[in-house]
Order: sequence, then structure tokens, then C-alpha cells
Amino acid sequence: MRSMAGLVLLWLLSALPFGLVLTLGGNPGVSAFLALAAVGLLTMVSNAKRAMLGEALVFTDLALLGAVFKHPQFYFSALNSAQKALLALSAPIVPLLIWFTRTGEPALHLAGILILLGSGIVLRLIVGMAPWSRLAQHPDSESDVLRHGLIPTLFLHWLRWRASPDPEAPAMLSQRVSADELVVMIQCESFADPADLFADPELELPGLATARQSAWQHGKLNVHGFGAYTMRTEYGVLFGRHQEALGFRRFDPYLTALNETHHALPARLRSAGWQSLFVHPHDMRFYNRDKILPAAGFAELCGEDRFAPPGSDEGRYVTDAAMADEILTLAASARQPTLIYAVTIENHGPWGSKTGVSDLRGCYIELVRRSDAMLARLSRELANLGRPATLVFFGDHRPSIPGIAEPGGDLHTPYVILRFDSEGQPLPGSTTAQDLTPADLHHTILNLLVAEAAPVT
Repeated sequence: MRSMAGLVLLWLLSALPFGLVLTLGGNPGVSAFLALAAVGLLTMVSNAKRAMLGEALVFTDLALLGAVFKHPQFYFSALNSAQKALLALSAPIVPLLIWFTRTGEPALHLAGILILLGSGIVLRLIVGMAPWSRLAQHPDSESDVLRHGLIPTLFLHWLRWRASPDPEAPAMLSQRVSADELVVMIQCESFADPADLFADPELELPGLATARQSAWQHGKLNVHGFGAYTMRTEYGVLFGRHQEALGFRRFDPYLTALNETHHALPARLRSAGWQSLFVHPHDMRFYNRDKILPAAGFAELCGEDRFAPPGSDEGRYVTDAAMADEILTLAASARQPTLIYAVTIENHGPWGSKTGVSDLRGCYIELVRRSDAMLARLSRELANLGRPATLVFFGDHRPSIPGIAEPGGDLHTPYVILRFDSEGQPLPGSTTAQDLTPADLHHTILNLLVAEAAPVT
């Protein structure tokens, strides 16, 4: 049952679009219809997202509206044909409906202005008063949606997010590595162990199995999302801040990452004499990487312009094989302690006939085997560079494949850390699997490379 405080917020928040449309068109019926339609649209999108990713719409999703239009293939796969048609029709119909039903009566336009201003003022006043000031104090989206409703929860979480303080700077680091140390970190898109994902030992990946046998450390990476939210894993590994410390920033930590760049792995390594390179064969404006990552200490971003477009028989995205070529070229040319952080994309959904395999499960397995082949190749060739090298390989999240891999189960992906000496011999480590969060992985790597790495929450 919805809380009374949540119902008051819903009424006030719904009054905002009602007042706006009434101000523009002066038609109460159309204004009420569009205000209700806005509520229905958000609910539809939230339900579609929950069915595909296992969580309701969160306020930070609204910050990605621009990306929806630039890269619709990443988002519209969650909607069915009727929902896509509804969204496509609503964009031109809404302004036309307002225009052709306008009344031109000054009193109705004035009423719209009063409703818009009045509801905004009341909202501004009550959010600092009990009981509203006590609502949604913890980032529990599912519970808050059940208790207060979707739209009030979006509003309340946005308010709490705005009040989140920036973290203090971590301790400086001192160097503890040889001059030719190399670290390659691979954030592999939608990479999960199919033997685990589909409970079928016959699907064991040979590259991953071999890497686990010779790994310095391996185990499960307990990521914070299913089927999407690459940026949550990426942020955790690069910035090393745990979910508990992030608070309401956890839903999309990249929105505030520019205020936290002193926590980033490249920024901290730079003070110990390292250079860092970021490799991703996609638009670097996605998640504002083009601004965040240089500020976080990356000396160079190697984006889509570094790769030839994929061939007609290679699918939509740059292949993992091409990624391995570029990574190895950069590794061979590195002349100082170097971190190469690479984000792959070949195994990004939606899956289908991308590989010539018609069924979704078969297509995913074929693509994840290509990622596994990249892991095997990098393991061999980094060991042969004649310098100390560390290879970190992990999946950013599990795939969401309708009817095959759906939300509600495990979230973890595999990770392996391989270390080689200058002779190419693997360095021994723990023989027992160790489960980590993305932030734990950050601190594990940091503590391997430098001294006086104070733990950061």
C-alpha cells in the first residue's frame, strides 16, 4: 500500500506537467490526458526495464535520454513492438495535440501558470518538512517504489543524490615497481562463464579454464547490476569506491565522477610514475568518458577512430580479435610503467544472427568464445614481451537474454589475474578462489603495484 506522503508527492509532481501543458494550450482535458500519459509512459518503461534487467527505473536513467537517441540499439531492445510504436508516435503527436486543441482563453493559460508555480513552490517547501524529509534515506529503489510509488521515488532519490558530499582525497602513493612493469586490464562486455550461466559443464571455456589454473588470483566478481550498467562495474574497478560509500551515487557513479577523479587508479598511479591508456572501440562521449577519463589520469583515449569498421561478416561491433591487436601493439610500444585499460564491445546484445547462429543461446556462446580466445591470446603474448606483466580479465555484467538468461538469479561474473615475470613465467598466487567486488578488484591491483596504498572506501 502506498504511503500517504508518497501520494501527496505523486499529486504534486503530476500537477507540474498538467500546469505546463495548460499554460501552453489552455485545454484542461488535454492537459490532464498528457499528465496521465507521462505517468503511464514512465511506468511502462520501468516495467520493461524490470523485466529485462531486474530493477525499476531509477532517476539516473533519465540522464541517459540523450544517449537513447544517439545509440538506440542499446536501449530499445528492452521494449516490445507495441511499446516502440507508442514511443515513436508520441513524439510528434504531443506538440500537435497541444497546438490543435489550444483554446486561447487567457484565464485557462493563467490557471496553468498558477498551477505550475504553486505545485513547484509547495514541493519546494514540503521536502524539508516531516514526514517527507525522512523518506527514502537509503538507496533501496525497489522497496521505495513499493512504499511510495515510482515517480515519488525518482524525485526523492534525486533530492538525496543532490545532497551527497564529495569524498576526501586518498593518500599519495610511492613507487614499488620495476621501470618496465606493464598492466593490461580487460573489461569484457557481457562476459560470463557459459558453463555456470547455463549450468552445463560441457560449455567450459578453454581459455578461462587455463587462466584459472595459472592465475595469481581468480574468483567471482560480484558486480552491481544485471544485463546492463557497464559504468557501475567500470567505475568500481577504476575508482575503487564501494557501494556503501557511494550512497545514492551508486545508480550511476559516472554522473559525479568528475568530482572524484583523485580516487581513480590512473590518477593514483601517475603520482608513482605510471602512464595510463584507455582503449574502447566506441564513442567516447558515452557516459562522458571523453571528459571524465582524462581528468582521472588517462594520458590517451584510444577510441573508435583507432579501429577499422567491422566487416559485413563480423557483426555490428569491433571484434575482440581487433581489440587484442591494438592492445598488444600498445603494450609492445610502452617504454615506462604502463596501465592499459580496455573495454570490449563485440559481445554486446541484442543477440540474434550476429554470428550466423540463429538461436540466441548459440549466438551468445559463439561470441563469448571469441572473448575467451582473446583472453588466451593475450595471456600467451603478454608473457612473451620480456617484461613483468599483469593481465586482469573480467566481465562487466551477465547478459540479459529473454527466455535464456533472465534477472532474478546470480549476478557475478568471472575474473582472473595473471602475473608474469620478465622471463614469461607465471607468478604463483592463491590457489583458492576469492570473491571480490569491483572496488575490491581496484584495491587488489593497486596494492600489487605500489606501496603505501591506503584503503579507500
